[in-house]
This record gives sequence, C-alpha cells and structure tokens, in this order.
Amino acid sequence: MSGPWPSLNYAAWSDTCDTLHGHTQVLGKLAVALAPPEPQLQHAALRLTARGWETLPLPAPEGSGALVVTLDLHAHEAVVEHSDGRSERVALTPDRPVGEVTRAVLAALRSLVGPVEIDPTPQEVWWSVPLDEDHEHATYDIEAVDSYFAVATRAALVLAAYRAPYRGRSTQVNAWWGSFDLGVGLFSGTPADPPADDFITRNSADAEYIGVGWWPGDPRYGKAAFYAYAHPAPPGFAEADLPAPGRWDEALGEYVLDWDDLVATRDPQQTALAFARSAFLHGCEVCGWDPALAGSAKGSPPPVV
Repeated sequence: MSGPWPSLNYAAWSDTCDTLHGHTQVLGKLAVALAPPEPQLQHAALRLTARGWETLPLPAPEGSGALVVTLDLHAHEAVVEHSDGRSERVALTPDRPVGEVTRAVLAALRSLVGPVEIDPTPQEVWWSVPLDEDHEHATYDIEAVDSYFAVATRAALVLAAYRAPYRGRSTQVNAWWGSFDLGVGLFSGTPADPPADDFITRNSADAEYIGVGWWPGDPRYGKAAFYAYAHPAPPGFAEADLPAPGRWDEALGEYVLDWDDLVATRDPQQTALAFARSAFLHGCEVCGWDPALAGSAKGSPPPVV
C-alpha cells in the first residue's frame, strides 16, 4: 500500500471500538465451542483478512461440513457461511447493540446447522454483561471502523513480514478477541511455567516465547501502538537499546512503539519491522535462545528449494 499511513485516535473512536470488540468476542466464542483444541489456545484465535475479522473454518456441529463466520468491515455485516454455499447475513449498523447482533448471529447459525451454544460471558474486558444481553455497547461509526481497518491492515502486514523468515515454531498473525489486538508469538521450543493459574494463562503461557503485536488502544493505554514482550522475561530484558521511537514502558512492562510516532517517520514499514526484530533479537540474547533461531529472524531466510 502506497501513500501516507493512516492515523487512529483511540479517544475519538473508543465507543465504536468497544462495540466492535464485543462483536469479535462472538466469533471467538464460536471458535472456542467448535474448533479442535490446540496448544496455547491457538484454535481460539481469529484472523484479520481483506474482509475483516474471520474465524478459521469450523466444523459444523452436526457434521454437515465447515462454517466460517466473518465480520465484514467493508459491507458492515456479520456473515455466516457454510461450505455447501449457504449463508446468512446480519447487519452491523449504527445503534444496533452487541446483544441484538449476538442473538441474530446465533439464530443464523442455528438456521444453517441446528443447535449451537456459546458461553456468552465476555472475556478480558472491563464489562461483565453477557454478550447476548449487552444493550450498552451499540455505537458503530462506519467511518471510524473504516479507519481502524485501514490501520489494522497495515499493522497485520508488518507482523506477517516480521514472522515470515523465522525457522522455529511460530503462530500466524492472530486476531485476539479477548484483548482485541493482533499478535505473533515466536517460540524457543522450551516449556515455561505459567505466571498464574487462571484458565487462559495456564494454557497460553506454558511455553517460552517472545510476543510482538499491535493494539488500537484501550482504557489502560489510550493509544494505538506496537508492543513486544518476553515470557518469561529475565533480568535485563528491559534494557534493550531499541531504534527510536521504540521505547520501554515501565507501567506496561513491555516495549512499545506508538502509532502516532511511527507514522511520522520517513519509512513506517521499516521502522516497525526494525522495532519488532530488535526487540526479538534482544529477547533471544537475554533469554538464552539458540543463536540459530535468532539468526533466522533477521529477515533473510534461506531460499525455498
């Protein structure tokens, strides 16, 4: 994509952000309910595609084929598609609350494949009302969603380029519906002790990895930004000399690269890649990873033969 990189002001679109976040939770809950479980909860992750947020193909519960559920951020619809060609659409419109959309999506699924149930309790958010009863989150500004999607697409392409050469185990560019961010995990192959015993932490943090991702802002950190962290983070992890404008944020316990600072640079793509790779290589060094793994992430993979 050519031209200046778009901006994103979290404060200006936070209400729409919360509504969109709620809609993504419905897709994530369906993945949890229907997908075969994978290590580090990878089966629960969504993808950011050219249409919007999507599930991977999910097995229909009555064995009739596969389902994909999409938040189409061009048409502004939730789309439920069956592998046999049938589909149902639910409009995402201004002032249509998360609860109404949730019930309509579940009804569309049931019309295609019969009974489908999810746990409607929202996860990793600052509200607790069940998704199918949520009438508070109803702001859906189409222009704000368009801006978000343009920025998120840029971020996803950076993350894809960052992970591409790595020769160890890595995740895809995951769209996480709990934290509403995009993230990539590169793994060393060594197990690790989860830092807490809750369900998500003990299942997602049981291996050594370095995470790099992007979020659009939230109440904890009200700016769009790239971030990088290590699990587990040893002494010295916070002491990297990253290329500006990347920096260590003590309150977050992560390296951050604010989106506003990034888009002001001469080459945002290369600046973001330099941030990600520098944080990763520093993490490899202080965490004692195999030097061959670290070397493979420098951006020059062996030729494909």
